[in-house]
Amino acid sequence: MNQTVRRAILGALASAMLAGCAASQDASESAETARGDQTPYSAEIRRTQSGIPHIRAADWGSLGYGYGYAQAQDNLCSLADGFVTWRGQRSEYFGGEARPPAASIFGQPRNLDSDFFFRFVDDQAAVDRYRAAQPADLRGLIDGFVAGYNRYLADLNAGQFPGAHAACRSQPWAGNIAADDIYRRLIAANLAGGSARFVQSIAAAHPPKAGAQPPAASLDTNDLRYSVGDVPGIGSNALAFGAPITRDRRSILFGNPHWYWRGPDRFYQAQLTIPGRLDVAGVSFLGVPLIVIGFNENIAWTHTVSTARRFGIYELTLDPADPTRYRYDGASEPMTPVPLTVRSRRADGSLASVTRTLYRTRFGPVVDLSPLNAALGWNAQHAYALADINADNVRSFENFFAWNQARSLDDFIAVQKRYAAIPWANTFAIGRGDARAWFADIGAVPGVPDALADACTPPTGRAVAARMPGVPFLDGSKSACAWRTSAGSVRPGALPVDQMPFTARGDYVGNFNDSYWLTNANAPLNGYPRVMGATREPQSLRTRYGHLLAARLQRESGGVTREAVESAVLEAKSMSETLYRQPLLDAVCTPGDAASALNDACEVLRNWNGTADIDARGANLWDELWERLARIPPGRLFTTRFDPSRPLATPGDLNTRDPAVVQQIRQALGGAALSLRLNGFALDSRRGDLLYTTRNGERVPLFGGCDEEGYFTVVCAGRPLDAKGYPMDVSGEGDSYLQVVTFTENGPGGVEADTLLAPAESDDPASPHSGDATRLFAAKRWQRFPFTEQAIEADSAGSRVVISGAR
Repeated sequence: MNQTVRRAILGALASAMLAGCAASQDASESAETARGDQTPYSAEIRRTQSGIPHIRAADWGSLGYGYGYAQAQDNLCSLADGFVTWRGQRSEYFGGEARPPAASIFGQPRNLDSDFFFRFVDDQAAVDRYRAAQPADLRGLIDGFVAGYNRYLADLNAGQFPGAHAACRSQPWAGNIAADDIYRRLIAANLAGGSARFVQSIAAAHPPKAGAQPPAASLDTNDLRYSVGDVPGIGSNALAFGAPITRDRRSILFGNPHWYWRGPDRFYQAQLTIPGRLDVAGVSFLGVPLIVIGFNENIAWTHTVSTARRFGIYELTLDPADPTRYRYDGASEPMTPVPLTVRSRRADGSLASVTRTLYRTRFGPVVDLSPLNAALGWNAQHAYALADINADNVRSFENFFAWNQARSLDDFIAVQKRYAAIPWANTFAIGRGDARAWFADIGAVPGVPDALADACTPPTGRAVAARMPGVPFLDGSKSACAWRTSAGSVRPGALPVDQMPFTARGDYVGNFNDSYWLTNANAPLNGYPRVMGATREPQSLRTRYGHLLAARLQRESGGVTREAVESAVLEAKSMSETLYRQPLLDAVCTPGDAASALNDACEVLRNWNGTADIDARGANLWDELWERLARIPPGRLFTTRFDPSRPLATPGDLNTRDPAVVQQIRQALGGAALSLRLNGFALDSRRGDLLYTTRNGERVPLFGGCDEEGYFTVVCAGRPLDAKGYPMDVSGEGDSYLQVVTFTENGPGGVEADTLLAPAESDDPASPHSGDATRLFAAKRWQRFPFTEQAIEADSAGSRVVISGAR
């Protein structure tokens, strides 16, 4: 088909779409709701660079239809695996003792524990509440997504895509889905900041046996086996520069969530368009039918993981006569037993039924915290309940739905304040023609002002506070200790908007997964409840690097530029190297000392260019060294203690005056060198020799490193070094979707967005789009996103299909 004919067809289609949606602009219900089931779904899917789908339709249901089809076409196996998980059916198909094949927001628990968790917290009652709370247009979008997913599955099973999805094609667990599956998926995403971190603790909680005595155990902080509710490594980078400090006087937004490279929580890039109503691009989680990070022609936004606590723990004082009853305002109150049965596949293929009874309280589910410390288990005297502010946060995706359609930065801000529903993330945004850079940690946060925490934290909570800072650990025997509902709370038990941090500035805002405190290093934010995050405490190496990078960009002659931002954020340097490589060399490496056992390692570090670029020789040795140095307590490793008045410069200065510390550094360097050699790698091996991903059967060498070393460009395998190096193909996480966005002053479609999608669009090795975007990321080749009709049409990689089907 020649371009003239193609444009004529597209123009006619666009006119029809505009006519079809014009009548619904001011209607109180969606066009598809008004039409009932008379009009079939119809959507156009055009694909451009790296297989990015641009979905275009005349109504919400048809838009969902196209998007469900595209996501399934690219990621059927990951999506199907996710739906099995969220239904609580993993044991039935894969066995109870097996674990999910990829990391996700709820970890990789045993299938049995995962199934009981999701059957319990993501049950039909939760699904029904969530569905009932959504606006008609969003429900229509979800229904269309389901129909589009199932349509792709029908086309696949009819033989239209030979060779596709070999890992799951025709498997019984990869079948049709229903709208309930999408609601379960949305609820699961909400829980990432709370309940999802306690899967085993919820799924394994059971009352003590009659006559059992509580174990004698100390609640000393050092006895806790791990911190409560923390997921190391997951996070993001975000920077926004206001127009007054940029060269062309246009605000600039950089977003880079550090997220999963495999599994159902991966990001998926797309553009969604209903002419005259919606035109938004960016990324979704798999299984989510709208954009969660991205831009339209008026606003651009991104997120980082917030330090605000989205959950709390209540200590229950139990009724001596019955460990499934607890005292509340002097009365004995029963827990609610919930009997659950999961089918689990045995090794011989037969199915067995496994039954557990889990318990709910007025606060939330009972949790078994004994893996942290035996004294925190469920005994005859005490039990513990988990309260999750997002367990009934039914407006979170309605917030995103409204953002997708926002017409200005003021509109965007008003939506965020109205809903206060973002479940576990900070938000950054800029707007067309707006000089400001916006930051807010406005979302679903427990209503726990400091006065309530001070009055209601029991001795147990105080004993463990150092290992769970900011987590409300309250007395569950008194109604006076319930989460507060204030005049500004958008829902019961939620912190009011005016007690959450936000700011709009003309210079810059940034976050790198420490708290809101240093959103702007020159103007710290203070005065918010402890539940929002810590202030005046040491910042991560990545946070220190990020703010110093922002300062460096602002010193550029003439102001900050898009080009400078795009170059700087991919430099693959680390703060640990910047601060400590030379002092370490000076302390333990004597130039020309050929007899030293460390001579070869010292030479590698001396000659290293200081980056973790693909060809850099020295980063592998440095990271193995730093992993060992990080085990030394900071008070011993550094001579300069943290100073809250100098948060980007302290702690610092290696303690090289202490011979014992110098000896520890020598041992760490020797251990790092030995680790590389024992695993078959040279001390001067290239970064890309160890750090890589496999796409279409070929290795793709990568750049970057892990958060612990202070790399700004995070590409982290999430596993110790072995003979395979640092492969990103099992539990890798880090740079996922990257965007740098600015706006032109006037005219429609004036968004200028450069993007990268590091994990690529598809999970299917047979797809050409399972590695093309990854290779672009590895080459640091930003791509201008084809947002306008003209740009989409001009994309040489373009393809087009129109799909339709009954509602």
